[in-house]
Amino acid sequence: MKKIKRASIVICILVLAFLGYVELVNRNSKGMNYRQKMLKAVYPAWMWWTRITGKNMKELSADKEPRTSFYDLKAVANNGTEFRFSTLKGKKVLIVNTASACGYTGQYADLQKLAKENADDLVVIGFPANDFKEQEKGSDEEIAEFCKVNFGVDFPLMKKSTVVKSPGQNEVYKWLTDSTRNGWNEQQPTWNFSKYLVNEEGKLTHYFDPSISPLSNDVLNALKN
Repeated sequence: MKKIKRASIVICILVLAFLGYVELVNRNSKGMNYRQKMLKAVYPAWMWWTRITGKNMKELSADKEPRTSFYDLKAVANNGTEFRFSTLKGKKVLIVNTASACGYTGQYADLQKLAKENADDLVVIGFPANDFKEQEKGSDEEIAEFCKVNFGVDFPLMKKSTVVKSPGQNEVYKWLTDSTRNGWNEQQPTWNFSKYLVNEEGKLTHYFDPSISPLSNDVLNALKN
C-alpha cells in the first residue's frame, strides 16, 4: 500500500508540474483553448519524437521546368483580396498548409522567424485547411487573429480552403501536386504543415514533410541553392 501511495503522490506531482509548465509556456497566449495550449507546450517534444521515429520526414527534390507557369496562379487572401503570384517573381516561395489545433502548430513561430530572417529573398505563404482531423475549424478572421496574437505571424495567409486532392482542391495545390503542371511532383500534403518550395524562377524544387522544421538544415540549405 505504501508503494501505491508513493506512486500516486509522484504521479500527482508530475501532473501538476506539467500543468504548470503548460500555463508558463502560454502566459502570453490569447484565445487558445486548452488543447491548443497543450499542443504549443509539447511542440518541442513532439518534434524531437518525430525525428527519433522518422515520422513524417519525407523530403523530395528535383530541378525540372514546370509545364504551366507558377506565376499564372492566384489565390484569395485571408482578408478577401486577390493575391496574384505574378508579384512573387524573383523570390523563393515556401507554401505551407496550416492548422491551429495540430501537433505541428508551433511551426507558425518557426515560419515567422524564417520569413523575417529571409525577407529579402523569401515569401512564406500559409494556406489554412481543415483537411486533417478537422484541426482548423476557425473562420478566416479567427485564424488571422490566432496567428497574429500567439505567434506574431505577419506573412501572407490565404483564405481557408481544401489542399488535398478532391474536386474542390485549391488551384495552387492542384499545381503543386500535379506533375503535368509543375513538371515532376505528385506528392500530396501528408498532414498539416507540409511544405513546398518554389525558386526564384517559378520552379517547384522541394517538398518537405511536416516533421521537417522550417528552421532545419534541410530547409535552410534548400534556400541557399
